[in-house]
Amino acid sequence: MADLIAEEKIDQIRQSVDIVEIISDYVQLKKQGRNYFGLCPFHGESTPSFSVSPDKQIFHCFGCGAGGNAFSFLMELEGVSFQEAAIKLAAKVNIDLGINMPQERGGKKVSKELQAMMDAHELLRKFYHHLLVNTKEGQHALEYLLNRGFTQESIDKFQIGYSLNSWDFVYKFLTKRDFLPEWMEKAGLIIKRERDGTYFDRFRDRIMFPIFDRHGNTIAFSGRSLGADEPKYLNSPETAIFNKSKILYNYHLAKPSIKKMQYAVLFEGFADVIAADRAGVENGIATMGTALTDEHITLLRQNVQTITICYDSDKAGIEAAYRAGNHLHEAGFQIKVAMMTDGLDPDEYIQKNGEDKFRNEVIGASLTWMAFKFLYFRRGKNLQLEGEQLAYIEQIIKEISKLDNAVERDHYLRQLAAEFSLSLEALKQQQKQIYFAEKRKTNGNKEVPAKPLLIVKPAEELKPAYITAERRLIAHMLKNRDVAYKVQELLAGQTFNKDEHQAIITYLLAFFEDHLEPNTSAFLTYIQDDNLRRSVADIEMMSINDELTNQELTDYIKQVLNYQKMLKIKEKEVELKEAEREKNFSKAAEIALEINHLRKLL
Repeated sequence: MADLIAEEKIDQIRQSVDIVEIISDYVQLKKQGRNYFGLCPFHGESTPSFSVSPDKQIFHCFGCGAGGNAFSFLMELEGVSFQEAAIKLAAKVNIDLGINMPQERGGKKVSKELQAMMDAHELLRKFYHHLLVNTKEGQHALEYLLNRGFTQESIDKFQIGYSLNSWDFVYKFLTKRDFLPEWMEKAGLIIKRERDGTYFDRFRDRIMFPIFDRHGNTIAFSGRSLGADEPKYLNSPETAIFNKSKILYNYHLAKPSIKKMQYAVLFEGFADVIAADRAGVENGIATMGTALTDEHITLLRQNVQTITICYDSDKAGIEAAYRAGNHLHEAGFQIKVAMMTDGLDPDEYIQKNGEDKFRNEVIGASLTWMAFKFLYFRRGKNLQLEGEQLAYIEQIIKEISKLDNAVERDHYLRQLAAEFSLSLEALKQQQKQIYFAEKRKTNGNKEVPAKPLLIVKPAEELKPAYITAERRLIAHMLKNRDVAYKVQELLAGQTFNKDEHQAIITYLLAFFEDHLEPNTSAFLTYIQDDNLRRSVADIEMMSINDELTNQELTDYIKQVLNYQKMLKIKEKEVELKEAEREKNFSKAAEIALEINHLRKLL
C-alpha cells in the first residue's frame, strides 16, 4: 500500500498539471472561445457538450452533469482512488512524491495473480524476440519473415519472436522462475493435460506476435505456423488480462501518429497493421478478430474523430466494412473507406503493388462514407434491368436523405441524376418524400446524428428565481472571498433553501479559513462529495458579471430570503381556506391579517 501523499505535494501537483493536457489524452478537444469542447467520455453522444476550462482548471458536461478537476476526472473515468489519481498526475509532471508506490496497471492496483500473468507475458515477449533474432534455433523463422517482406526494423518495432519446437520449454522456463503453473494456465501460456494433470506449452514452433494493451503491456500472443500446420494462427484465449472486445492492436504505438494526423486507419487484423506500417502508414490499428465493439468506440473517440476503414476487398471484407462504418457513423465519427482491387487484403496488395501505391492509391484515395455506400448497394445488381435499377436508386436516395449537409445531398443527387439520366428535380422531390416518410415512421423521435464538430451548448434550464439567485451567489462566492463572507453576513443566520447549495457554501467558508485566495480546482479537491463536485463545476461554468454590484447582491439575497416567506404565505392560505370552509370567520380574519403582514415583508 502506498504512503499518504503530503498536502503540499497535492498542491504542487494541482498547480503543475494542465487539465486540458490531461483530458486530451482521453478526449479529442477543440478550442471554442476561451474553453475547449469534445465528446463526453462519461456518456454516449454525437454532439460535443463536454467543456474544459483552462482558466478555471475544471471540466463540466452539459449533457450528463459530470464535472470536477483533473483529479476527479481520472477518478471517475478510470475508477481509481484520489491517491491513485494523484500518483498518476504526479508522474505526468515529474513530481517525486517520496512515497512507496503500489504496483499498478493503467492506474489501478492489481492482484499478485494478475501481476504474475503480465510479468510472464513480458518475460516471454523478450525471450521469444531474442530467440528469433539472435539464435540458430530461430534462424529459419527469421528467414521466413524476411522472405515475406518483413524488415528487421519492423520485427524490432512489433517485437515479433519465435517459440521453440518443444512441448514443455515454456513450462520449465516459467516454473524455474517461480511462476505458479495454475496461474500460467489461466494466463493461456500453458495447457493442462486431463489424463495426468501435467502441463505443456500452448505455442510451439510458431512465429510469435505479442499483443499489447493500451498502455503497452504484453497481455497475449498470436502464433503463426511456419508451414502447413493448422491453425494458421493460434491465439491466446481470453483471460483476466486479455479481452478481445476491448483491445485495439497497435493502439499504444499508433496513438502519437493518430493525434498528429487527426485520423486513424482501421484494419481487420494485426498482419495488415504491420504490413501498412512498413508502407509508411503508422496510424494503423486493428480489432482482434472481433467486430467493432462499444469498448473500441470509446477508446477511439478519446483521440480521433476521423476513421479510414481499410478491410479486405473480398465480399466478407466489404460486408464487415459496412457494419463497422455504420457503428462508427452512429457514434459520430467522420468515415472514409479505402478500397483495394482483386479481392486482396492490405498485406497482399502491398506485396503485389508496392508501398507507394498502397499509400497513395488506396489510403490516399479513400472514398467518403456515402461514396462507399454507392458501391456497396450496387453489388450483385444488374442495373440494366429496370426493376433492379429503380430499387437501387430508391435505396441510394434513402441514404442521401440521412445526410445533414444540404450541399452533400445536392452533390450526390446530381451524381445519381447524371449516371442514370434522370431529372434532378424529380430526384429532389423523391428525396423529400422519403425523408418525411422515414420521419413519420419513427414519430419524429429518431435523433438525426449531428456533425461532431458543431458545438452545441444547451440552453440553461429555466429554474425558480430563488434557485437561480442561490447559484449566482455561489458563483460569485467561488471567485471572491470577501463576497462569500458578505453573503454569510447578509443571510443573518438563515440558510440557502436548497440543501445542496447550503452544503457547498458550508464547505466553501471552511475552505476560505485555510486558503486566502479563491481556487476552484483546489476547492473541488477539498470537497469530499462527488455530487457536490459536479454541482460546483456546473455553477462555475455559468456566465456571470465580473463584478457583483450592491444592487445585484441585494436582489439575490432578497430572492433567497423571500422564498421561505412565500412558503409560509402558501401555508397560511391553506389554513385560511380551511377556516372559511369551517365557517370560523374570526380565525379566518386573523389568518388574513398574518398573510397581509407577510406579503408586506416581501
